[in-house]
Amino acid sequence: MTETPAPGPLLQPAQELHEFAPAKVNLWLEITGRRDDGYHLLDSLVVFAEVGDWLEIRPAEAFSLDLAGPFAAALQQQEEDNLVTRAVDAFCAATGQTPAFHLKLTKNLPLAAGLGGGSADAAATLRLLERIQGKHLPPDRRQALALDLGADVPVCLEGRSIHMQGIGEQLLPVPFLPPLHLLLVNPGVPVSTGAIFRRLAQPWSQGQDMPRIDTDPEFLFDVLRKRRNDLEGPACALAPEIAQALAALKETRDCALARMSGSGASCFALYRSTPARDRAAARLRQDHPDWWIA
Repeated sequence: MTETPAPGPLLQPAQELHEFAPAKVNLWLEITGRRDDGYHLLDSLVVFAEVGDWLEIRPAEAFSLDLAGPFAAALQQQEEDNLVTRAVDAFCAATGQTPAFHLKLTKNLPLAAGLGGGSADAAATLRLLERIQGKHLPPDRRQALALDLGADVPVCLEGRSIHMQGIGEQLLPVPFLPPLHLLLVNPGVPVSTGAIFRRLAQPWSQGQDMPRIDTDPEFLFDVLRKRRNDLEGPACALAPEIAQALAALKETRDCALARMSGSGASCFALYRSTPARDRAAARLRQDHPDWWIA
């Protein structure tokens, strides 16, 4: 049985520690219903990219947070709703402790982009605080704390390929996926997740069991082509730039699949090799220098 830490200052990190907060990508995202409380039910295959934010923690006499990176200024404007500070507050409330350390968040992912950036940051914060303590919270409390921070925080806390259902709390690890050569694009337009969900119309998608994934990437491509992102249509209606980004990805050479991630505006394309992916990235950077491309 895991003991609850005694109230008092949260343990100081013995040295500077780092934690990666990778971008979350929804290879498909289907809405299967809506609960009486308004929360939508979903079915999604989630993977994590090699690009993301970074959290750094070091000893200090009191809690403080610095922001750095290309999207730090945008996050600074909404600092009162920073999921990192909310995660610190939630963890300390759950453990009866007070924070005394310095955090630095290097924000490399665009905000409100469908890549789970804020959720990944919150999850990385929770992992860092658990590393300082040298033990995890009890599983049920850990899950509840993460879900209370946001529907994507539990899957980001796992940080591995997951078949996600429910409102984000039903997580089934996917033991194997073939290597995916992924290109991410964001046209730089903000989209409101709430507004997109309000545009959703029934009938809902039918929930399905996770299909068997073969070692052949072509098998996975075939599986993915049979699924979709139900939020893509409403998002494109609200922000036509998303449709433009999808069209540009589909026109790149050797693109096997292009789709929006999450509620947008970020889109992704899959390729059969790293050179093919890199050629597409170079072409898009030339044609669309104002887009975020990774």
